[in-house]
Amino acid sequence: MSGTFRSLRHLTREALPRLDHYRNLASIVRAPGGGQRPTLDDLHQPPGDKQTLVEAPRDGQEEGVAADRKFGWVKGVLVRCLLNIWGVILFLRLPWVTGQAGILDGLLIVTCGNVVTVISALSMSAISTNGQIKGGGTYYMISRSLGPEFGGAIGLIFSIANAVAASMYIVGFCESINDLLASFQVKIIDGGVNDVRVVGTVTLVVLFAICVIGMEWEARAQLVLLVVLLVAIVDYVIGAIVGPLNDEELAKGFTGFNSTVLLSNLYSDYRLDHLDASGKSHDFFSVFSVFFPACTGILAGANISGDLKDPSAAIPKGTLLAVVITYASYVFLIVVSGAVVVRDATGNVTQAADWSFTECQNATCEYGLQNSSQVMELVAIVGPIIYAGCFAATLSSALASIVSAPKVFQALCKDKLYPHIEFFARGYGKNDEPYRGYVLTFFIVLVFTLIARLDAIAPIITNFFLAAYALINFSTFHASLQRIPGWRPTFKYYNLWLSLLGGVMCTAIMFLIQWWTGLLTVAIIIILYLVVAHRKPEVNWGSSTQAQTYTLALNSVASLGHVEEHVKTYRPQILVLCGAPSARPPLLHFANSITKNMSLLIAGHCLKEQQPNRVRTRMTTEATKWLVRGKIRAFYTLADGPSHEQAARNLMCNVGLGKLRPNTVLMGYKANWQSCPQEELHSYFKTIHYAFDLHLAVGILRVDGGLDYSNLTEVTEEEEKTLAASTNYPAASSSSAPSTSAPPLPEGGEVSLHPAHFTEKETQISPSATSGHLTSTPSYPPSPAEERLPSDTILGVLKLAKKKKSPTYKGPSGEVVAPQVVDSMLRFTRKQPQGTIDVWWLYDDGGLTMLIPYILTTRSTWSSCKLRVFCLANKKDDLASEHRRMAELLCKFRIDFTDVVMIPDVQRKPREDSLKDFQNLISNFLIDPEEETPEAAQGITETELLALKDKTNRHIRLRELLLEHSGEASFIVMTLPMPVVGTVSAWLYMAWLETLTRQMPPFLLLRGNQSSVLTFYS
Repeated sequence: MSGTFRSLRHLTREALPRLDHYRNLASIVRAPGGGQRPTLDDLHQPPGDKQTLVEAPRDGQEEGVAADRKFGWVKGVLVRCLLNIWGVILFLRLPWVTGQAGILDGLLIVTCGNVVTVISALSMSAISTNGQIKGGGTYYMISRSLGPEFGGAIGLIFSIANAVAASMYIVGFCESINDLLASFQVKIIDGGVNDVRVVGTVTLVVLFAICVIGMEWEARAQLVLLVVLLVAIVDYVIGAIVGPLNDEELAKGFTGFNSTVLLSNLYSDYRLDHLDASGKSHDFFSVFSVFFPACTGILAGANISGDLKDPSAAIPKGTLLAVVITYASYVFLIVVSGAVVVRDATGNVTQAADWSFTECQNATCEYGLQNSSQVMELVAIVGPIIYAGCFAATLSSALASIVSAPKVFQALCKDKLYPHIEFFARGYGKNDEPYRGYVLTFFIVLVFTLIARLDAIAPIITNFFLAAYALINFSTFHASLQRIPGWRPTFKYYNLWLSLLGGVMCTAIMFLIQWWTGLLTVAIIIILYLVVAHRKPEVNWGSSTQAQTYTLALNSVASLGHVEEHVKTYRPQILVLCGAPSARPPLLHFANSITKNMSLLIAGHCLKEQQPNRVRTRMTTEATKWLVRGKIRAFYTLADGPSHEQAARNLMCNVGLGKLRPNTVLMGYKANWQSCPQEELHSYFKTIHYAFDLHLAVGILRVDGGLDYSNLTEVTEEEEKTLAASTNYPAASSSSAPSTSAPPLPEGGEVSLHPAHFTEKETQISPSATSGHLTSTPSYPPSPAEERLPSDTILGVLKLAKKKKSPTYKGPSGEVVAPQVVDSMLRFTRKQPQGTIDVWWLYDDGGLTMLIPYILTTRSTWSSCKLRVFCLANKKDDLASEHRRMAELLCKFRIDFTDVVMIPDVQRKPREDSLKDFQNLISNFLIDPEEETPEAAQGITETELLALKDKTNRHIRLRELLLEHSGEASFIVMTLPMPVVGTVSAWLYMAWLETLTRQMPPFLLLRGNQSSVLTFYS
């Protein structure tokens, strides 16, 4: 066989199926010398340099504790579950439960408790057989099933529950010690609560010392402890069969098997608790809350899942068998207790002859099922064996809980779901013992031990464990409901509806036992859930909640596909041709201000050359991280093609799913159109045509300083600390820093299709520009950050101190970029100064030119800006009526505005200086009439200029009007001129856009697809 494998290895690069390839979820990623299966590129691409593969560990070799030191299902699960279930409740409270509830209600209480635990055990068996289980027990199973939010919540409260359970077992042990000492008339302080506190503290210290320095004894001694427990139970049964040995035992209520006693104890007799100093009156659910912790031992085996040889096989087998055995024993012991011991007895030997010891009217009854916690010791043939069994049960359970709590908490800390808990994740020694967790557990157990009241602790544990059981059941139900292909448990004896019933029962019992503790438990889980959800831990466990997200999204998209579109439900779904998101932040920030929490936003990246899958994956990962870090809810997608415009067209045609596809394309203005290669200009121009051909709305954004910041890199916290120590680091890297030393803002490169960084500088407004002249003076207007608050006032100082610090960026050479550049880059994430958004709604495009500005005013960053609407007048002599009609139309659209301005003279001939400036703008692209050819011209022809003279003059006149009315606006939105196919060239069209937008405030040219997006109908 080995020769066959050697031959196959030399003949093919394929790998044979083996367990090692699936042990690590990242095994498909090739690691040097890792011996994993080859990647798809390894098989599909031609072979390169051969690498020597190192054999991976053979099947069966696991990390962590060696296999020969791990436990099987008997020693690791069955024995531990029996030791925990047969604990303090069995010896101290089971007879009391029989006295309060009677045999019938007692059997119902035991059955209800075991129904919950059986269903939970079935659910846990399904989860534990659905793949390999690691350390962490219940936390591991829930977190990997329901995700880190629920897992983190239940992991934390389950760790606390185990610590509290340890204190309960210690208190039970102390009560037994007190009763033993009282039989010899010995006491430490008061023979009551204070003695429990003293003995409990000493016991805790001893158990803690054993955990720290002598853990090996537990594995060797657990079988001996189990034998002691079994002997104690048998001792009790034999004593019940033999009956009372003297009148003293009879006077204390032990009658032996007696039909009269059996019938008198058949029904409930809920009353005040004589064992409770508060004299609490009990009912069915309060008695159930005291008994239920006896059922919680089913998790003892799961809690040490990391120490089991085969958790998937051991947990179901050992847990279910333990539940069956303990349930049968509880049922048997309740019947025996109700048949051999009366509820009340005086203990007066002189009353034994006539059986008047049950009459408590004129005497105090200190014995019997209701009044004594040492009934089992009274009935047993050898009383001290009961003490030995009680000591063994309580100490072993306490020790198991002290070990379980830090182990579960350590697994939680390793996953870093909560802040500042990594300190407890460190393990020591070859077994990775959580000694730091032991110390924390010690103090938690100590606090609850000092409460010193068993019944006061029991309801707290009941609620925490019920919450854990509820989530275990819900995990199984949820995973089954989602029908995930990866949900394939080998344990088949479960049902999703039964698991749901178990979860509902657990939740209902929580509130029925004690409504306020149930409410408190739920509140704690919700708070812990929200903390993890807010932190968004970087974990990917393939939980069923992830599957549910997919299922809900798929169903929603499918349902949306059957819904006809309506103008009232229109949403601008934007495809931003931005390249890499980090290259053009202003463009994405502006688009996000439109679509935020409302509609679809896709960041499109066009590539001219095909890229390998690993490069595409890396680009997608980096882009997605940038979007998440910037809190931009958008999708990133990239496309390649023979040209940029074809890649853009592929995006427009194919991006999206069903009705979730873009209806608007947003681009950056190509500021370097005058100097770029003709191929780039044609690519940009064709992209606009393609968008209109596909009936998509088109928006083109232009801002001072440009949109391309691809040469800037955000400085990490570590780099910022290093830079802060240098002398050339700006004293104030916040947005309030002075602007006198600001370098030129990054320019050009605003064409989203091209990743290259262009260097052409955009011009700014100069005094001469107000008269219509264009100038190249590179003077930048003050950024919003330069409008400083008066620092000499208390209010100004407080506002400056409260102002959020801007991120720091560095240039290509590592120099720190001035804050003004950062302000310009992040302009659309900041609160916009009070001003106006001027909307030049020139032509009816369906209303998108009006809708987008309105949406902006609903955003908090634009809330201080008001809408001013400019429209073209049809008739000069009827301006008042046209103004009234437009105002009425906007009111019917329910759009708030401050003013409507009608423009009557757009057809007036522009001024000569404006015409001259336009001629200078296009002079380099004019073609001599003698050189015109019938083929496509590479410039602006005389024929084209004459044919489009009126339209050109209209755009020049519009610029004059823009400078007159909107030069001081905060933002301008104008209807985008329509490039008629075959009529206008790319150069003339870009000259129109340049004329309209140059040296203006932030400018959006927008054109809808001529379909209505506004309506005045309800």
